[in-house]
Amino acid sequence: MELAILVLAAFVATLIGTKIVLTRALAKAQLDHPDDRSSHKIPTPHGGGLALTIVLIAAWSYWSVTANAFSTELAVLLVAMAGLAGLSRLDDINPLPAKVRLIVQTLAVIATLAAMPLENGVIGFLPAPLEWAFVGFGWVWFINLYNFMDGVDGITGIETLTIGGGVALLALGAGLLQGVVGPFALITAAAVLGFLWWNWHPAKIFMGDVGSIPLGFALGWLLIHLSQAGYWAAALILPLYYLADATITLARRLMRGEKVWQAHREHFYQKAHQGGWPHNKVVLAITLANILLIGLAWTSTQITPLAALGGAVLVVGSLLSLFSRIGSGAK
Repeated sequence: MELAILVLAAFVATLIGTKIVLTRALAKAQLDHPDDRSSHKIPTPHGGGLALTIVLIAAWSYWSVTANAFSTELAVLLVAMAGLAGLSRLDDINPLPAKVRLIVQTLAVIATLAAMPLENGVIGFLPAPLEWAFVGFGWVWFINLYNFMDGVDGITGIETLTIGGGVALLALGAGLLQGVVGPFALITAAAVLGFLWWNWHPAKIFMGDVGSIPLGFALGWLLIHLSQAGYWAAALILPLYYLADATITLARRLMRGEKVWQAHREHFYQKAHQGGWPHNKVVLAITLANILLIGLAWTSTQITPLAALGGAVLVVGSLLSLFSRIGSGAK
């Protein structure tokens, strides 16, 4: 019952908090003005993820204490989230050098990994030190791709709902809802619904780095713990659309010698939007694919994980192909 109340409170607090941030952003003219790389056409307030991030840090802290689960790891995690939020808020107002942002993100990941149990690795396929080095690199990349992919109304809200809801579902099935991973995921899914109320197309406010960067960090932590619980395939399946779109796009830009940290309009979902699909149609297509991914993540716990992962690759590959065809004008 207490968890249910906290989940509801997270939704309401984010809903109201985002409205407050929206009002202040309008009063201070903190607007994202469209340019040739934007997917929107009118100036729109940004930084709407501030309320969401504050609610998550507060709710996660409260639950970890209430559940008698507070630990050094969670203390480091929550402090790192707050630090990333603060830096990202500054970046939203006055852009900071990419090097500074990357260094702070890397330090947040290293500090949190150092507070986590390292002896058993994550999946068990490689020696533990190699696995943790790989996980650290992947976590930093996940933080950044979560920021890169936030380019049309509602997209990161839907992705967060998918990962949070999917992790909570798997935790419930595995009897892990009494710890912190399942409740944290459920709280995140509820809170992001409060933000989506304001961010669904046409968006009244954008998330900004203050939302996307801490979210990528927090969700990466949830996925790592999901993998440590034995659900490594599900931990790959749930965020697979974001992973694939961002990684393929980055690889293409790297091969062309472009500055990958600069804004662009080359993601697959952006191509679909440029091809004529409105924001909500693009995001609904991603939502349908993500529903299938949640089902496949659950299936990976019941059958051979590689079979479910193969099905997920097929789903995401089909969506990327569809977006690419729309972008190129193919029928």
